[in-house]
Amino acid sequence: MSCDYYFASSAKVWSSIEWVYGIEETGYDGWEISADGNYRLDNKEANSRIKEVLETTTLKASVHAPFADLNLASMNHPIYNETIRQMNECIKLASDFTDRVTIHPGYLSPAGKLVPDKVWGLQKDALTEIGKVALEYGVRVGLENMPDIPDFLCRDCNEIFGMIDSVDGMGITIDLGHANTVGQLDKFLSRLCDAGHLHIHDNMGKRDDHSPLGEGNIDWDKAGALIKKNYSGICVVEGRSIEESKKSLGVIKRCFL
Repeated sequence: MSCDYYFASSAKVWSSIEWVYGIEETGYDGWEISADGNYRLDNKEANSRIKEVLETTTLKASVHAPFADLNLASMNHPIYNETIRQMNECIKLASDFTDRVTIHPGYLSPAGKLVPDKVWGLQKDALTEIGKVALEYGVRVGLENMPDIPDFLCRDCNEIFGMIDSVDGMGITIDLGHANTVGQLDKFLSRLCDAGHLHIHDNMGKRDDHSPLGEGNIDWDKAGALIKKNYSGICVVEGRSIEESKKSLGVIKRCFL
């Protein structure tokens, strides 16, 4: 199996777009657009700049939908409805240049903790609505597993796969760095054949550091061999800078190819 390797940096959402040209210069195949800050697709100026970069480089694109101040499991219905609306709008706009969009699950509010079954149902209903829009626009949406941050849904492997069960148009984005923080790296690696999208970065298993590959405790020889055997598609390195992206690409060349 083979992958295309993309780079993404949520640390750069307020930076001028010129940094993106370094993704191509470093040797990546594509850019995963973190659609927040200066890169929101519903901002016409930002959308135009993004398309200009894609048209003047060989970079392919995928999109990470906005998540700042949004919650697909909110008990506050105006916020819940607005979150669904923004996810759907992102999918529609992203379909102009990609067929891959990653979204974050919701999280438990103090009110939500009192009725966990209701929260599960709200999240499932939201994903069903989003999945319908994804199918309409020919986009593959991946729900991403979360790091070890209290109150986030979908940190557990069984939970996230259960969340998308029977939801048309919805797949999984497996994030191996996040999986490492909850002690489930091997469990998620065993489900690579079920992943529609893949995020990789490193940490020491305690915090979601988004360190370059090789600067944490993930065994990339093992992970790379399993990815090569069981996964084909887009593999996104999520990092903080172009300099760090070079370090990660070096590990990819050694362990994945």
